[in-house]
Amino acid sequence: MKIEISKDLFKKIPQLKIGVNHYTGITVSESPQMLKGRLQLFQEQLYFELDQKPLSDFPGIQEWRETWKTLGGDPTTCPPSVDRLYSRIKEQDYLQSMHTAVDLNSFFSLQYEIPTGIYDLNDLVGNIQLTLGKDDDRYDGLNGRTNELDNILMLRDDYSPFGSPYVDSIRSAVTEETTDALQIIFLKPSMGVEEAQKLTEASGNMFTSISGGESVSYVLYSDQPMIEWTR
Repeated sequence: MKIEISKDLFKKIPQLKIGVNHYTGITVSESPQMLKGRLQLFQEQLYFELDQKPLSDFPGIQEWRETWKTLGGDPTTCPPSVDRLYSRIKEQDYLQSMHTAVDLNSFFSLQYEIPTGIYDLNDLVGNIQLTLGKDDDRYDGLNGRTNELDNILMLRDDYSPFGSPYVDSIRSAVTEETTDALQIIFLKPSMGVEEAQKLTEASGNMFTSISGGESVSYVLYSDQPMIEWTR
């Protein structure tokens, strides 16, 4: 399997980078009370912080809004997923626990102020590329709608688009049957490579400490736009 960032993206965002965690042998199940409590407490604390300052004062959210605009998207009509998460919490519409994979993924997104996605590797076909969507790119999303991806950053495999820092598809969703998964961390472009590697590894270690299995972490950026491994 090969994962790469389209070279065309670096022409618009030279510092673009993503973290990749490749999970194998994991167990996805109902979240332990510790994780449920931590996710709930973090949201409650964030609610009081959001009551004192606007979303634009959060560096990660602001940076991703600017990235969205640079790529040609409109963050007001189709915002990055982390923007929507923070907006929900501002309205006290807290995220409810689903299972370990989704809860951890949401926690990472809220903690680091960046979009994150997690996908069942058994539902992905061939190689994966991060690229910019075109007017005929769309899929049925986890938001219950058919989502058009024109000028929106997206992940595609050899079959079709399956994920995005906007909203992910139903096709690639992690369930309690998932044993191997791919987590994509849409890092702040301004973040240095060394810091990005540490963040990606920390996320992977926390994930496997709860879900078991093994994690291998990578960072893709302009000098290393591709990784490859044997499935």
